[in-house]
Amino acid sequence: MFLAVGMVKNRFRVGLMFSTTGPYSIVADSMLNGALLALEEMNHSGGEVSFDPVVVDPGGSLQNYSLRSAELLKSGVRHVIGCYTSSSRKEVIPCFEKYDGLLWYPSHYEGFESSTNVIYTGAAPNQHILPLIDHLVTNFGPHAFCIGSNYIWAWENNRILRETIMAQGGSVLAERYLAIGDTELDQMIDAILDARPSFVFSSLIGVSAYLFFRKFRAACLSRGIDQPNQIPVASCNLSEPELAEIGEDAVDGHLSSSVYFSSLQNSCNKAFVANYAERFPDRPLTSADAEASYIAAKLLGAAVSDARTDEVGAVKVAVAGRWFEAPQGHVMIDPATMHSYLTPRIGRSKRGATFDVIMEEKTPIPPDPYLVRSGPRYGAPSSREHLWVAS
Repeated sequence: MFLAVGMVKNRFRVGLMFSTTGPYSIVADSMLNGALLALEEMNHSGGEVSFDPVVVDPGGSLQNYSLRSAELLKSGVRHVIGCYTSSSRKEVIPCFEKYDGLLWYPSHYEGFESSTNVIYTGAAPNQHILPLIDHLVTNFGPHAFCIGSNYIWAWENNRILRETIMAQGGSVLAERYLAIGDTELDQMIDAILDARPSFVFSSLIGVSAYLFFRKFRAACLSRGIDQPNQIPVASCNLSEPELAEIGEDAVDGHLSSSVYFSSLQNSCNKAFVANYAERFPDRPLTSADAEASYIAAKLLGAAVSDARTDEVGAVKVAVAGRWFEAPQGHVMIDPATMHSYLTPRIGRSKRGATFDVIMEEKTPIPPDPYLVRSGPRYGAPSSREHLWVAS
């Protein structure tokens, strides 16, 4: 259950729904913290509106996501920042449509979705997976081995990768999936080493991912394989708090495609990193998901302030086309899709649980959630034709 706080004039309740317990709690905890930090900053800014967070923890259970969403919306909460996995998002959308609430979804995702009751502040597929595929094929070779947690995030990412890499003359040697939280990895690792792909594309999440990195590195070392350079592991969901969970012996040399890394050197991000670490000293590492939650809360606050109401229709009008100076740089909500203009980047992990940014776009690029402008199936240019710069 959740603790409801009474609403007063110019004060609005905001639901925060993250599984801070369960198999992907490390990421969800950072997402909750990002949203809380933004709400606290707005509450102390002296503005005309303030916000009371109503925090719920579904514990990674799809049934609980539905129950908690209904409880929040029936209690009068109109806006909820929440969900990490695509399966949880899919589970709650019908509830938001039924009760006319607005879900602010702050996570990178696989695309191919549109709902009038969702604002997407995480990366769409043209902003994370397509740039990563181009980088991997150009620098390591055209033969992929795909692994993932057994749900829609991995299925769709692997489908996009297969279509894109085959259009470039490459191949997918195999796809293997594990249940969320599964840690029986030996058979999967043996299959990868037998196949000797150009790279491993991982959509594993949570504890399955952390153990895979450790065990795969150890298996490669035992065979004399320089894993980061000979069989690199690349992901669209590996973040700084998760690097800390992998451990120093296996943390370096992994590739992550994202729109945000904590190592970005701009004044806004330096303030974000410092404020986050001060507010959450037990979990001091920022991440792309924490930043996306921070962005969602800030944009929600600005829209409510402009609209002078939290009525869903008015807030959507106020947020459409709005630019925001985020820790990653300029961000804008695209009025046509309610997804975000974001800046793609690729990072390489290193000891100390951080990333070196090795490539980035010079400017934010528009979201293309259905890949109608970016996907090879439509004969459109791939992300390789965007202007990239080495950093």
